[in-house]
Amino acid sequence: MIPQDRHVPERLFLARHGQTTWNLEHRLQGQLDSPLTADGIAQATAMAEHLVGSAVVTVCSSPLGRALRTAVIIAERIGADLIEVPELAELHHGELAGMTWEEIDQEFPGAREERAANRWGWAFPGGESYAQARARARKALSSCGWASNGIPLLVSHEMIGRMLRAELRGLDATAALGLRHPQGVIFEIERGSERML
Repeated sequence: MIPQDRHVPERLFLARHGQTTWNLEHRLQGQLDSPLTADGIAQATAMAEHLVGSAVVTVCSSPLGRALRTAVIIAERIGADLIEVPELAELHHGELAGMTWEEIDQEFPGAREERAANRWGWAFPGGESYAQARARARKALSSCGWASNGIPLLVSHEMIGRMLRAELRGLDATAALGLRHPQGVIFEIERGSERML
């Protein structure tokens, strides 16, 4: 658990952005972007319906378009304030952003093997590692705590989402890397425990 002097909410909701065109193409997005698909918009709308009556009055969103679009759909439906939090952006994929792993294998031979050998410490060329992003996740949680009234919803991404959940639950690197967050799913996290809505 994070010490409460960092102003981290004791209870919050965490959502991943809806499906995007690059998700369908299996392209790494990182801090680049692609638009939500029709299914992605439907996922955002369904998540908003789940949160009606949840007492969420503040939505903290990654500034990246796919997350922000998801956050806008949710915030408008539940009547919440929307705040952009830069630290909620996805891990920076550097030179690999926008590529498929097949393209990466051709242009960056050995990168996949290097990553597999040290997923926690390996940094995307020109980007960041999970280890680096965990510190950013701590800052994001504190920022959302200070900016929120009541129980916040954080709208983010799968990789940085692992780091957010690891911080909130006190998980080590191995446990953090094993976390999954399907699109269209909301986690409620309270005092170190989580449940899927």
